[in-house]
Amino acid sequence: MTDSMKLIISDLCHGMRDAVLGALFIFRVDAEINALAEEKKRRQEEKRRETQRRPIPVREKKESEQKVMQRILQCCFLNGGVFWLSIVAFNSLVLPTLQFITQSIIGISGQSLSNTTVWAWMGPMMSYTFSALWVLPLFVLSRAVSSLWFQDIADAAYRKSRGRPQLPNLSELIADLLFSLIVQALFLIQSMLVSLVPIPGVGQVLSLLHLCLLNSLYAFEYKWFNMGWKVHRRLSLIELNWPYFFGFGLPLAVLTSLPSSYIIRGCLFSILFPLFIISGNEAVTPSQPCDFPLHIFSVVVEISNRIFHRTVHRPKTSR
Repeated sequence: MTDSMKLIISDLCHGMRDAVLGALFIFRVDAEINALAEEKKRRQEEKRRETQRRPIPVREKKESEQKVMQRILQCCFLNGGVFWLSIVAFNSLVLPTLQFITQSIIGISGQSLSNTTVWAWMGPMMSYTFSALWVLPLFVLSRAVSSLWFQDIADAAYRKSRGRPQLPNLSELIADLLFSLIVQALFLIQSMLVSLVPIPGVGQVLSLLHLCLLNSLYAFEYKWFNMGWKVHRRLSLIELNWPYFFGFGLPLAVLTSLPSSYIIRGCLFSILFPLFIISGNEAVTPSQPCDFPLHIFSVVVEISNRIFHRTVHRPKTSR
């Protein structure tokens, strides 16, 4: 029992260390990618000289240099510099300015103004309009664009460390993505449900465990997908090594839980998540699984199987 607890604590600390220290790899991943490209180009040149044949033109993507760092900076600029900053500027600058202008026009004190019908109606209306016309569309756009950049970061890091991705055929690719999305959505709902456990502290701990494992799944899924692993294998590895993945997802879960606004949490997640993609790509999971596997995905996998199979086989049964 004591040895098992030591292994759990050790794996948890191992996961936290890999999550934090692995992010430092971003400062040299582009340099290594470019070094590998130059080495490949040099070998092609040597091969050409040996065979004395004219080389086949190879299109070199200049824009691929410094791609990882560029994508990370773009995520920071879009989600932090544009989206987050615009929300802060509206709440801290625009609304107070409008309140001051309205106060000057009406000619009453700010304290009495806040209690009048004018500002009580105008303030919320401005906030709702700003959210509907700017915050919500930009939030959806930023998540979509960030997802594409996340994939670029993951693919570049994977090619650097492991070579060409082992992707399945198109039908298997679509099925895997759909099933994975269903599992993740149901698991997020499960994390919300366990937080309602009426025992003080237990619900919060269980919810935190779910969020940490979900963050780890997000970060490692890019690498596992490129390795050709199916969804059930990915989830099984997390269940067998849950202390490690709990520790790996803990820093991101804690940092993104600090803001009270869900929108701000989304911005912060999009800024920090690329670092954890790099960490997950470079991390090496423990070879010895935990003595106490945590089958935490069993329920959502069973529900996902039923939903997925009914959806897939519905056209056949309807004939």
